[in-house]
Amino acid sequence: MAEKIAIIKERLKSVTSESDPFFQSCLLDERKGVAKLVSSFRREQMKKEALLTQLEDMKYYEKEARAKGFKVIAGVDEVGRGPLAGPVVAAAVILPADFDVIGVNDSKQLNEAKREQLFEDILAKALAIGIGVKSHEIIDAVNIYEATKLAMVDAIDSLGLVPDFCLIDAMPLNHCKHELSLIKGDSKSVSIAAASIIAKVTRDRMMVAFDSEFPGYGFVNNMGYGTKVHLEGLAKQGVCPIHRLTFAPVKNIFLAHKG
Repeated sequence: MAEKIAIIKERLKSVTSESDPFFQSCLLDERKGVAKLVSSFRREQMKKEALLTQLEDMKYYEKEARAKGFKVIAGVDEVGRGPLAGPVVAAAVILPADFDVIGVNDSKQLNEAKREQLFEDILAKALAIGIGVKSHEIIDAVNIYEATKLAMVDAIDSLGLVPDFCLIDAMPLNHCKHELSLIKGDSKSVSIAAASIIAKVTRDRMMVAFDSEFPGYGFVNNMGYGTKVHLEGLAKQGVCPIHRLTFAPVKNIFLAHKG
């Protein structure tokens, strides 16, 4: 008697190749339900192959650095330059040469569930991870560009390993002896992409906690960015202790309430 469709569906989850005897037996099954499962399996395999290709493409700069003799390569990225409230957070990540987690990409291209999953995968596989955080007070004191650089330096310096080469998203730091700044590096380098995910999830969790402490601005959803809900909260409640006072429209509202 032929196996039930539900059982075949479950068994296909452990199949990794079309040469698998079980998959070959599915090809001979004339039931429409099995044919749909075969088509679905092939679509998933194509997605996985595309992600594997993407992973290898995103290792290009890491491979180039290793070919030049560098061994400890850190990717560095930040999140939180644009929000009206909260800190800027940077991460530095050192991955092994055989890093095999597929789907790592610019954190902005991933949904929350995928970021959370990859965050845990990166934590498990990375050789070292460093975090740098600069508060809204520092941002107001030195400006967001300089605060971002300070956060990146702290992230690098807090790594358990000393990198001999740094791949940095967008801005040159002149902190590492050997470094390469890449425009849109979080979509070109797997190490920078991993850093972007670590920084994003870390900051998002901080902003969720701030939402409980300072309700009314929608931090749990907007992460401090200037959404309609956030701007309405500012207009109604004024600024809270984590707002960036040098950022418009926060600055204008602060001065109006102060006056």
